[in-house]
Amino acid sequence: MTFAAFHKKSRRYSKLGLAPGTVKYIGERKDQKHIVSLIEFDKDHCNSSVLDTNKVLETFFPNEPKSQWFNIVGLTDESFIKTLGNSLNLNLLTLESVVDTHQRPKIDDFDHYLFGVFKMVYFDDNASLKYEHLAMVLIEGKLITFQEVEEDVFNGVRTRLSQEASRIRQRGADYLFFALLDAVVDHYFIALEQLGLKLDELEDMVYYNPEASQGQKIQKLKKEILKLRQHIYPSKDLVQKLLNSTHPLIKEETKVFLRDLSDQCAEINETLQLYREMSTNLMELHMSTMGNKMNEVMKVLTIMASIFIPLTFIAGIYGMNFDHMPELHWKFGYPMVWILMGSCFIGMLLYFKMKKWM
Repeated sequence: MTFAAFHKKSRRYSKLGLAPGTVKYIGERKDQKHIVSLIEFDKDHCNSSVLDTNKVLETFFPNEPKSQWFNIVGLTDESFIKTLGNSLNLNLLTLESVVDTHQRPKIDDFDHYLFGVFKMVYFDDNASLKYEHLAMVLIEGKLITFQEVEEDVFNGVRTRLSQEASRIRQRGADYLFFALLDAVVDHYFIALEQLGLKLDELEDMVYYNPEASQGQKIQKLKKEILKLRQHIYPSKDLVQKLLNSTHPLIKEETKVFLRDLSDQCAEINETLQLYREMSTNLMELHMSTMGNKMNEVMKVLTIMASIFIPLTFIAGIYGMNFDHMPELHWKFGYPMVWILMGSCFIGMLLYFKMKKWM
């Protein structure tokens, strides 16, 4: 592929030459309509609705006693994102990260809000891992989430919000921020569990029934592990950053739960490192097993060649067309040659067995 063709294919290159903070959508979906849903909640009530996008900005500013969760699906409308960000006084670099679906996970704290980017990981109907961009802005009493598609990992959180005794409804927007992070991390465990099962299955196949095609499967799985690691490995440092933050939006009672989340992220990172090493060792085992299998084949062929070399030598001698070969005119010459060749054959088999080469 030429550089010009790659430039045309890669959307990331469309940002070349633009100033930092330019709101430019970087992703695979084009002309996607955005949907804005709102969940308002307090200790006693929880209401959900889908907002008219033309009236979204009017909903942000009233000083509601309730906490609000705005979920915005669809990032291709750059003008809407920019208008929304300007109305909320969000930094342009924040808006740039919101619409960049290749943005590395991060946490940024500003004077009046916290901003985070994470990757949601889940399995689709074909049992393939899906990675979805998630950006979150925490403002006093409000949480705004940005997603590229409607599918997410927050159904459990929505169910908990509908329950009167829910801790989320008792604690407000900053705890909702933690709850969404917790849901994201929980699905990391599910992804790791499935990858672990695939590793175990491939290990059994390589050990008991090695085949050349297994190398491609191992390499594919190794790439999947590395890709997963790229997206979720920074999570521990980001949660730790929230723990160490003195920002007033993160209450001390919420940090108790963030400590537990940090421990989970540490466990995930350790498991990722273990799986990375296992995939590397599995490839080495596969290569070693295939080499041993090839050696066994070569061993059989070598034994067969070694047996037939003296037989071929005998047949070659008596295949020569010389007139003065006494054995050619001997009455028992033919059977004696067969006896000699059979003796060589049996003798070499016994010798190979004695040496434990067979």
